[in-house]
Amino acid sequence: MLAGAGTGKTRTITHRIAHLVRSGHVSAGQVLAVTFTTRAAGEMRTRLRGLGVEAAQALTFHAAARRQLRYFWPRVVGDRPWDLMENKLRFVGQAANRARMGTEVEVLRDLASEIEWAKASLISPDDYPAVTARAQRDIPAPAAQVAEVYRTYEELKTAAQVLDFDDLLLHTTAVLEEHGVVAEEFRDRYRCFVVDEYQDVTPLQQRLLDAWLGGRDDLTVVGDANQTIYSFGGASPRPLLEFTRRFPDATVVRLERDYRSTPEVVALANRVIGAARGRPAGSRLKLIGQRPPGPEPRFAEFDDEAVEAEAAARRVRELLDGGVAASEIAILYRVNAQSEAYESALADAGVPYLVRGGERFFNRTEVRQAMSALRAASGDGSSDLVTTVRSVLARVGLTESPPAGGAAKERWDALLAIVELAEELASTVADADLPRFCAELDQRAAAQHPPTVEGVTLASLHAAKGLEWDAVFLVGLAEGTMPILHAGDDEAAIEEERRLFYVGVTRAREHLWLSWALARTPGGRRNRRRSRFLYGLIPEDHPAARVARSAQQKTAAPAKTTRCRVCGGPLLETIDVKLGRCGRCPSTVDEDLLERLKTWRGDRARELKVPAFVVFTDATLMAIAEQRPADEAALVSISGIGATKLERFGAEILGVVRASTGS
Repeated sequence: MLAGAGTGKTRTITHRIAHLVRSGHVSAGQVLAVTFTTRAAGEMRTRLRGLGVEAAQALTFHAAARRQLRYFWPRVVGDRPWDLMENKLRFVGQAANRARMGTEVEVLRDLASEIEWAKASLISPDDYPAVTARAQRDIPAPAAQVAEVYRTYEELKTAAQVLDFDDLLLHTTAVLEEHGVVAEEFRDRYRCFVVDEYQDVTPLQQRLLDAWLGGRDDLTVVGDANQTIYSFGGASPRPLLEFTRRFPDATVVRLERDYRSTPEVVALANRVIGAARGRPAGSRLKLIGQRPPGPEPRFAEFDDEAVEAEAAARRVRELLDGGVAASEIAILYRVNAQSEAYESALADAGVPYLVRGGERFFNRTEVRQAMSALRAASGDGSSDLVTTVRSVLARVGLTESPPAGGAAKERWDALLAIVELAEELASTVADADLPRFCAELDQRAAAQHPPTVEGVTLASLHAAKGLEWDAVFLVGLAEGTMPILHAGDDEAAIEEERRLFYVGVTRAREHLWLSWALARTPGGRRNRRRSRFLYGLIPEDHPAARVARSAQQKTAAPAKTTRCRVCGGPLLETIDVKLGRCGRCPSTVDEDLLERLKTWRGDRARELKVPAFVVFTDATLMAIAEQRPADEAALVSISGIGATKLERFGAEILGVVRASTGS
């Protein structure tokens, strides 16, 4: 199933499973449905339960592998199951120390992420240097050092007899591939497989799926290549796009009717993804809006980030006053560091909010107390589940009306969310009682599948994947943030940023706000430019469309009408556009200046602890050395130098140029 955003894929998946069970194709217990987040798996279980299919398994890849490994471990290993580590930084830190590398938290996180990518991509420590060199991967340290840390990390982990999350997949795959009797038992148990978000599958997850299948083809996959946003973690849409090559008899179903968003939001989303480069045929889904018309998306430009956040908070308050629930509003940003300004602005406006990725619902003190009280009362024998839950929770702080605000209101909202879960269970399961509800809470806690709590959601664009709200604010849409600075000139990275932006747009059902700021701080230099992804989206007569067409051409993808500064001919190749001349025209490069620029770049790269090309590519340095810009206007006329790099490096670059030319 090629399923566009908002096309009802979860409903389609669950109804397909129910149909397979009711038609006698398989029994419910022979179905294994896997997805990528605990929330998505929980939603699938809830919907299957509503369809009367309770025995089907709906889990994440890691949760399914953990269950299987725990079950088969005594038979294939023989001793006690190894513990699952909660945080790998301790072992990564020990390995980094042995490799004589820094052990700052930021360094260890980068190394841990690189190890996760390598394991998800089925790359061993011995193969790591060669693979990353071929892929020209941006890595946090010299490849040999990273490989040494990776190798030592694995040795330390094995010596301590602990597993990380990737080991769950690796070991389960090995058990099924190497132990025929175990594989036969598993394949007799599970005969029908469904994979959600298949565009995000990694090589390791695909190998586990192949081990589950064991040559069979009773498989349904669902995905959208336009929403591939985890390439940095090893995900690839290739298995989705090549599915029919592997399974020639497969039936392909295209879901393009968008039931989530208004036609205005759908039209904007189609324009966003329609501008993407190099889209494979399987990704060319065009959404067709099915809802009644709604308000046009709003675009807004502000002097600085604080003013942008205050304006967004005012608009949130307007929506709340207009009847939109706080839990149906989200503010989405590219990086988590952007949340602070919006937390402050919402707090000043008296608007409740939740930071997605903050304290987990089931770890909160009042929630743990509530669950303990419900377990203690589970033998009371009351027939009305919702009344019983309300009565029990009244003992731990659930009053008839909410407190005025603050922490007390947050605790009350959490308890009310538990009551709403009881109402949901009572409406879908006949004769649901308190013991059954306690089991449901335990299952949700184990899967970290929290209920909805009232408050505006603050989340990164990555964390928003798979979610939706009535109103969505996409903020901070400036060059250097969207697309992110470290995407550089890499076209594949830029296109992934475009898909991430598309994911953000398609989260909105009705109200969509898109904004950016010209300066980071109040009184700062207003030299930022709005994201290149916004060009072609904002109406020409819109007040926010202030940037001149010439500036648009500098920020947007190079246009075919760009002319050679030497002969005046059209520039068609990316490298020619960057240099400002065609390949047949002579170079006017100042070799001394070029060497000075490379020396400066090397020093800055070491200082920032990033690869040299992240500062500036060779082509950009060549263009600077040829054109020898004398001021900021001339510098930003060079393709690849936007507002962010101008702000960060402009004065230094101009200083190097002046020192070399003696001006």
